[in-house]
Amino acid sequence: MTENATEVTAAGIARLAGVGRAAVSNWRRRHADFPQPVGGTGTSPSFALAEVEQWLRDQGKLVEVPLRERVWQAIAGHPGGAVQALIQTGCALLVVRDRPTAWLELAAAPDDRMAALLPHAMEHVLTDRFGPGPDSGVRTASPPEAVAVHTTSSPEAAPVHRASSPEAPGVHTRSRAEPPAVGAESPAVRAAGTPDTSRPHATRAVHTPTARELLPSVPLLRAAAELAAGIGAGQAFAFLLGRQLDANPRQYTLTPGHLAELMADLAEPPPTAGRTARRQHVRTVLDPAAGTGALLRAVHGPAALYGQEADPALAALTALRLALDADAPRAAAPGPDLRTGDTLRADAFPELAADTVLCHPPFNERNWGHEELAYDPRWEYGLPARTESELAWVQHVLARLRDGGTAVLLMPPAAASRRSGRRIRAGLLRRGALRAVIALPAGAAPPYGIPLHLWVLRRPEPGVRPAADVLLADTTDLPGPAAPAPEAPAGGRERFDWPAVRAAVLDAWRERADVEGVSRVVPVVELLDDDVDLAPARHLPRPAPGGGVSGLGEIREKLAETLRLTAELAPPAAVPAGPAHLPLTTVGELARAGALHLHTGTAAPGSAPVPVLTEHDVLTGAAPAVPPAAEVAGTAADETVLLEPGDVVVPVLGGGSAARVVDGTTAGAALGRNLQLLRPDPAALDPWFLAGFLRGTANHRQASSHASTAARLDARRLHLPRLPLADQRRYGERFRELAAFEDALRTAGRLGGLLVQGMYDGLADGTVTP
Repeated sequence: MTENATEVTAAGIARLAGVGRAAVSNWRRRHADFPQPVGGTGTSPSFALAEVEQWLRDQGKLVEVPLRERVWQAIAGHPGGAVQALIQTGCALLVVRDRPTAWLELAAAPDDRMAALLPHAMEHVLTDRFGPGPDSGVRTASPPEAVAVHTTSSPEAAPVHRASSPEAPGVHTRSRAEPPAVGAESPAVRAAGTPDTSRPHATRAVHTPTARELLPSVPLLRAAAELAAGIGAGQAFAFLLGRQLDANPRQYTLTPGHLAELMADLAEPPPTAGRTARRQHVRTVLDPAAGTGALLRAVHGPAALYGQEADPALAALTALRLALDADAPRAAAPGPDLRTGDTLRADAFPELAADTVLCHPPFNERNWGHEELAYDPRWEYGLPARTESELAWVQHVLARLRDGGTAVLLMPPAAASRRSGRRIRAGLLRRGALRAVIALPAGAAPPYGIPLHLWVLRRPEPGVRPAADVLLADTTDLPGPAAPAPEAPAGGRERFDWPAVRAAVLDAWRERADVEGVSRVVPVVELLDDDVDLAPARHLPRPAPGGGVSGLGEIREKLAETLRLTAELAPPAAVPAGPAHLPLTTVGELARAGALHLHTGTAAPGSAPVPVLTEHDVLTGAAPAVPPAAEVAGTAADETVLLEPGDVVVPVLGGGSAARVVDGTTAGAALGRNLQLLRPDPAALDPWFLAGFLRGTANHRQASSHASTAARLDARRLHLPRLPLADQRRYGERFRELAAFEDALRTAGRLGGLLVQGMYDGLADGTVTP
């Protein structure tokens, strides 16, 4: 094996072959010629990717590895780490997109020559996009400090962490009252073909890799360029970055795309606000906690984008993602200007006066700098308590807005009501800085079990009287179909109609009108009590289940009709009989015989342009969620398994017995994660017969493996009796009747719950007489 060859874990092998990890363990035990580990640990070994691919082909278990899978495995097994490999890949994709002719010339050279020439080409495109790097020339050596991601921790070696001086070139220091206009001398409108030499050298988030660092990555970069030729450089990098984020869910706090779109829309100025017919302004948009850049990517129209991120590696990845997301190689504005550093302790844009600030700050931080920042001029509304880091972010955001500029922050609900923050909240209200608090349903964003809030802020303008009211809106209980949040976990704790939530939020903000149970424009004086509690639920009457007392009659009629249907569908009395000793086979044997095909789900809600069937849908009988009308990224189209009528879907986690037969209403949806699909041949297997026997408790128990906290189903081990097709259909008809009875029971339970709660509420508030 060559040194620095790409390695892959057992989980990666399972993904390549489309099987579970248990199957890979069985192959290692049963096949003496299975590749030997080349790294990792005894409990988590790694294998040479090339050897694994060859073995899978020899065994007939792998016809062809998709190109995007090969590229991802090369990144995941890169000797320098996946993050460094992703940054190098992003730099190469910028060259592919912005200088295609230069890339073709580079790709024609041998690997060592290509690695020696690449830094010069990369430096040129990085300078075009992000300004000059810290060195005047391109580095070709690799001293200890010359790494692709700047990780120096000492203050002397990390000027990127220091606040820029007011005179620093490239920092936007215009008057708070006057935004730039197209055609003006502004970094936002500089000719895209001209390198932005005005930016401070030390602040660029993406550093040029050296030839020595690039040498082991050349095969990866060639493969990434081939992938970009098929799906585009931006989509290729988005896919690879998405896989990295999915593989490390605890390392990153993500802002879902649908929520980022909503926040950007809330911050969008009215069509005539601050504009003239002759001058179209380029907005200045800042995200001081940029993360993966979801909020900056959601900004519409021409804008100069600024961001700061504490993690240097994540800052580099985000900058590359934003640059590759541009519509064309040379857009109307260079950038983005993304810098690294602790925003509260070392603001990278101390003189910036942004038109818009979008921010998803870290929650519940204790070590945010309470002591050393006690006399910071940003605390116009009061020094935040140690436990009020979110209110420190609120004041930082206001300090970076121009007069009259708008900010939208995602906030934890406790920030609206904690007593330790009441003085700052009162100050925000009195000066008219807080314009709206909007409660979202639980599941709209991580942490998914908490109903987060959106705060809409506006920097007060000198000489303008503060607003006398504030909008409070609560969308946690909007009526609508049960649909999971577009990017909530596949299991889905909470389900709601996101398009209805989005429409309600935007209507409430733009109309600023009282809507019963949804929004209310509250006078500031009414909120200035001892608690200054801004939680919308405390100031809005909770919407009654079923539409209030007037809707209880309709619910009762529906419940009565459902109960009648349930009685008709109830199965007849069971006739006792002795255990039947039928010849058995397994799903795995049927798959090998071609009687059915097995597929594993990979799609997450919001990752495909079609509805995604989730584990929650299978367990509850709900319909798949329709994705929002926003850009969908993540799972590649050729990896998504689309459902067909007659498919049988089973969850692989949890230990419960469940199976769902796909009908015409569910067909066309994508198969979600933690689900396995069995596609029977209609000439050999009846789908309802298959689903019914798969739900047997004993069958599930013998096919499941139990860990310390969960059980996992191996569908290949499930048993089925060998019966002629006519007998299968006889069983299948009975199983279909039981499924209809089960659906009726679910509907009756839901309607009964609405009726009971509505009666409780009506009796308690006096709208229903005893």
